[in-house]
Amino acid sequence: MRPALALLAAMLLAAPAALAQSGAEVIATPNSPAAIGPYSQAIRVGNTLYLAGQIALDPATNQMIADRSIEAETRRVLDNLKAVVEAAGFQMSDIVSTTVFMADLNEFGRMNAVYATYFPTNPPARATVQAARLPRDVRIEIAAIAAR
Repeated sequence: MRPALALLAAMLLAAPAALAQSGAEVIATPNSPAAIGPYSQAIRVGNTLYLAGQIALDPATNQMIADRSIEAETRRVLDNLKAVVEAAGFQMSDIVSTTVFMADLNEFGRMNAVYATYFPTNPPARATVQAARLPRDVRIEIAAIAAR
């Protein structure tokens, strides 16, 4: 085996052990869509939860929801995040930061109206950016960090 491939293989085999030694715990729930790539739904390290970006996939089918409006996609994304947050023993009110990726910032107001219903008091810090393209050509993706 070439040295670079041997090194890569060794790193991949060591990754789970390194994760465990860091005190990190992988969080996974069937109530949110399965990862569509090499990532975890969330990682908990101590009292902090790092949530992967969620898109509007139905957790029962892992397929895009039928209603592709920004409102429907935002609700599905936040419901998916909520499922992971709760699987880790956190609450939506524990979310301290979100990053919102949108295909079209002209839809910001409509997204924001739905988003506000999930964070009625003390909403998290947030960054919102327009992305040239999102996975599966969705309108929105949201990643988050929760802490207690």
